[in-house]
Amino acid sequence: MAESVVERLQATNPDMEIWWDSSPLIFDAWVKKMVEAAPAAQKKELEAQLRRLLVWDDIAKSVIRGCTTNPPLSLGAIKDNPPMWEKWVDEKIKSSPGLKLKDLWWVTYKEIIRRGAEKFLPMYEASAGRRGWVSGQLNPRLFTEKEVMYAQADELVALSPNVMIKVPASTQGVDVVRYLTSKAISTNVTTCFSLPQIMAVARAAREGVEEAKKNKVDMSRWRAVITHMLGRLTEREVLWEQARYYGVNWTEADRRWFGLGVFKNAYRLLKEGAYPSKMLLCSVRPGPLVNGKQRFWDIQELAGGDIVYTLPPYALEPMFALGDLLDFREGAIEEPIPESTVEKIYQMPYTMQAYEPHGMSLDQFNSHPATIYTVGEFTKAVQGVEDFCKGRMEKAGVPLS
Repeated sequence: MAESVVERLQATNPDMEIWWDSSPLIFDAWVKKMVEAAPAAQKKELEAQLRRLLVWDDIAKSVIRGCTTNPPLSLGAIKDNPPMWEKWVDEKIKSSPGLKLKDLWWVTYKEIIRRGAEKFLPMYEASAGRRGWVSGQLNPRLFTEKEVMYAQADELVALSPNVMIKVPASTQGVDVVRYLTSKAISTNVTTCFSLPQIMAVARAAREGVEEAKKNKVDMSRWRAVITHMLGRLTEREVLWEQARYYGVNWTEADRRWFGLGVFKNAYRLLKEGAYPSKMLLCSVRPGPLVNGKQRFWDIQELAGGDIVYTLPPYALEPMFALGDLLDFREGAIEEPIPESTVEKIYQMPYTMQAYEPHGMSLDQFNSHPATIYTVGEFTKAVQGVEDFCKGRMEKAGVPLS
């Protein structure tokens, strides 16, 4: 049976990890949709390749080694199976008289995370805690509230031993990473776009490890990853506005190299500094078209690294469509981006701030355009979960507050 495109990517580095970037609860439905849409002659092989990604009856054999979720993905899990979640929420309303809307949406959100973690728990146990992690994100509406984030992290960790806390790379989030690490709570830093943010949370994790060791905290099953949200950094309109203002001949290729350059710099600095955190890439986009050939630079140009790719259905689908047309170079991640792009990066504040390790101060993290945009998107998804719960409460005739 031929290797899938994902298996070929993973083979460029034995320590590379491919994670599922969605709720595990929708995986089977996605596989079914993919197979049904495939040409008849390709259905059997495609289904075999997709089923190797997550082998539910022997999950330790899976190609995928972990899972990231966020509020939009959790909302997607509800939309994927509304009857099941309507029944669950209705039963929760009946069994918990007096439960308020602000509490109902949170327990529903936690249940989605718990069920996903449960599916990956055998992988976690079989690997002694190295694989099988499922990320549970803190409420993005409260990304500046440290004490609330501490309390929410405790609740999410209690759901399952393989829940990794998704902490925002906000000014306050840096302290949260340090604190949780000191308690041996694994973290995945999110809403992270720039090298200053990456280095700040990498230092915080290292300081937390030192504190944990000093207090003789067991760190044998602790892990930390730092997510670079590549597409959400490079797609902001401010980039093109500044290019026009400063007279920079900014191209589509420059835009893509810019995001990749931030990740490559971060990977190099974390490696050279022996930081305990591992870089994780998300928000990837297919393209560009080069000499009439479709490429997927966000994947290809970082091949060969000891990193995590977290891939949602919208990224896996074009990868499988391209298949053998995608080639992977083992040392691609070590290769520098074009010097011509680097020169342009230093001509605009937005790009320079993200590319330089000291391009921003800690107090600028919360006002970064990509942070504002992404927190807004995550907040809308939280509202979506809340509205779902609100609808069930209204149907049951239960007061909302």
